[in-house]
Amino acid sequence: MKNLSKAPVKKERISRKTLPPGLTTVMKRLHFPLDVILRCVRWYVAYSLSLRDLEEMIAEHGIEVDHSTVHRWVIKRVPLFEKFFRQLKRLVGKSWRMDEMYIKVQGQWT
Repeated sequence: MKNLSKAPVKKERISRKTLPPGLTTVMKRLHFPLDVILRCVRWYVAYSLSLRDLEEMIAEHGIEVDHSTVHRWVIKRVPLFEKFFRQLKRLVGKSWRMDEMYIKVQGQWT
């Protein structure tokens, strides 16, 4: 195996100031760090993990959180994130281009 350096990895905290104004109002008065909440919600939505699996994964990072708390985070914040990200989504234009493709089936081009 390669010798890996033992230098600690600096983790950057997510600031409430970097979030859009609509999301900052929901992110007030939190008992857990914002990056922990966002990480749990992202992992739950992006991967097919159970809430208890997420609870164990976050516990491995040294943060004790209950699975029901993660579920409340998901219920409360996913609709807001979806609304915000839909606003950032680019519109699809009116013009679509398609290429034609011919394949040979039993010796005939179709």
